[in-house]
Amino acid sequence: MPTITYHRVNVFTTRPFGGNPLAVFPDAEGLPTDIMQGLAREMNLSESTFVQRARAIGANVRVRIFTVAEELPMAGHPTLGTHFVLARLGRYELSEPVTRVFQEIGAGILPVDLMVRTCRSRWCRPA
Repeated sequence: MPTITYHRVNVFTTRPFGGNPLAVFPDAEGLPTDIMQGLAREMNLSESTFVQRARAIGANVRVRIFTVAEELPMAGHPTLGTHFVLARLGRYELSEPVTRVFQEIGAGILPVDLMVRTCRSRWCRPA
């Protein structure tokens, strides 16, 4: 099996070992669903995310969210943590004070706001 990079982050906290842990796989293009599910089981966290190229018009990225048992159409802390990681990796052209990006998920296309100065993210309900 090839090497795949992931980032483990803690969402909803400002201190180490707090909040909700999340595994983010920022380069998951081409990974089969069964491999993503297996990796999520191996991580053994409440959720793991896998970032792929967007397929929907208007989306910046496609994010697939997995628990140890199944794929979810949408989830809050995985959305926030995933875009925090992508912003830190330089995947977005950021502009202050807020940069809005759009993720394609099982539930559709969801806007996500990145607070540039404070390095935070929040998801928004589609209008």
